[in-house]
Amino acid sequence: MALPDYDFWLLDLDGTLVDVEPTYVRDVMGEVGDRLGVEITDRQAEVLWHGYGGQRDRVIEGMDVDAATFWETFHEVEDPTTRSESTFLFDDAAVVPDLERPTGLVTHCQQYLTDPVLRHHDIADWFDTVVCCTDELGWKPDPAPVRRAMRDLGVAHNGHVGALVGDSAEDVGAARNAGLDGIHVQRYDPDERGFAVWGDRRIRSFDELG
Repeated sequence: MALPDYDFWLLDLDGTLVDVEPTYVRDVMGEVGDRLGVEITDRQAEVLWHGYGGQRDRVIEGMDVDAATFWETFHEVEDPTTRSESTFLFDDAAVVPDLERPTGLVTHCQQYLTDPVLRHHDIADWFDTVVCCTDELGWKPDPAPVRRAMRDLGVAHNGHVGALVGDSAEDVGAARNAGLDGIHVQRYDPDERGFAVWGDRRIRSFDELG
């Protein structure tokens, strides 16, 4: 089925346009575990990094570690430059500059981490606005960050039709809550997540956006 000719596009970042090398995830989570005095398995590290539909809290509870302490330690360990250098850009993401519509980025990745990634891959000019979720603004599936991006793009009113493309259920939920189509880009087998994400549409490659 051909995709509609949307008036604007919103995109997620991590897991959608870029991802990190597995060795980086293991190294960071290993150091976090060492500092907290707990062992974090490779599978736990993967779940903690990607979230997988809200499974992070259960993993942290299972380690008998306070969630705030865990994330404070995680942020102490992460280095923005090292992280950006450990990311790779999905090959099919190269079609994004050719969408020829107002295009925004809405990401859970914080500004101090997002900016180095965009610079490292030289893709900052792909986007007309970049919105990073915060406690004050809200986190997907809260529609507030999506609506902020829509205001920035000048498409918040007058019946503009748009879509948000992301790899998670939170992305699809945020799109629906903001009245947009949620397009799920399936980067990994659902068996790895433990569940399937049901968007308004599902694609396996950004090439299908053309």
